[in-house]
Amino acid sequence: MTVRLKCLSHTPLRGLYDPDATTVSEVQAVLAAAKKEVEEFDPELIILFAPDHYNGLFYDLMPPFVVATGAESVGDYNTPLGNLSIPADLALDLVRFIHEQDVDVALSHRLQVDHGCTQILDETTGSLTRYPVIPIIINSVAPPFNPYRRIRKLGEAVGQFIAKLNKRVLILGSGGLSHEPPVPLLSGAASEVAEFLISGRNPTPEARAAREARTVAAAKIFGTPECGLTPLNAQWDQAFMDLLASNELHKVDDFEVEVISKEAGRSTHEVRTWVAAFAALSAMGKYTTRQDYYKPVNEWIAGYGVMSAELIRDE
Repeated sequence: MTVRLKCLSHTPLRGLYDPDATTVSEVQAVLAAAKKEVEEFDPELIILFAPDHYNGLFYDLMPPFVVATGAESVGDYNTPLGNLSIPADLALDLVRFIHEQDVDVALSHRLQVDHGCTQILDETTGSLTRYPVIPIIINSVAPPFNPYRRIRKLGEAVGQFIAKLNKRVLILGSGGLSHEPPVPLLSGAASEVAEFLISGRNPTPEARAAREARTVAAAKIFGTPECGLTPLNAQWDQAFMDLLASNELHKVDDFEVEVISKEAGRSTHEVRTWVAAFAALSAMGKYTTRQDYYKPVNEWIAGYGVMSAELIRDE
């Protein structure tokens, strides 16, 4: 068993509304390096913790965690279309194992996934199907949210399962860091918005294009006095990454949902995927980390970060 970890911010705005050329070049270089490392590692299995953005999961049934045995990309924001290469029997074994660890997780045999899941696969492997992958979707945008200690326990259960496998496993976490794109809330929403949040699957191409256009429009004024969305918080982002690097993940148990929303933005809760990924790694022992990149990028409405980690080998 050999395990590596990579956590990446995602942004659907990359290529649609970019920052200065220097930042774009820096991120391209970081992503190219990450892809090269993944190719050299040649994982036999990828465990991918990712959020959904009201593309596969809606309030008609909004589980905290979902493991997919089958998944298809909706192709939003220019991400690839197609099915993911999921080893269904192994994914079912994972679900059974997680349940045995007293963690409740839902199961989907036919899940639609969006850029939160597919962008990181495309960036790190160049494909949706190059390696076998088991996606685990963590609700990160649709309140109410479960406490962060539950995210840690989910990750630890997954890590215990990975430890039983004689495989090269890559753990991916997709999302964050501080950001607040124009994602609507169900509470107080107009009827047509509420209907979308409750059951908005398979929108028309025109509806999807209009949704994406609203995000681009928000990006163009993000960080200015015209924008009412929560600004990026580089200090919060760095403190969070420092916590992950500390091997003291129990400290996430003290995270308060409303405090994070206020300080760093409502969609910052996508860092739950990073917490789960690092918790999975921590279940197998102490680890060492590397912060590959960080920069707050208003044009992408994201504190954009990349971290890598691996287990410390016994001397």
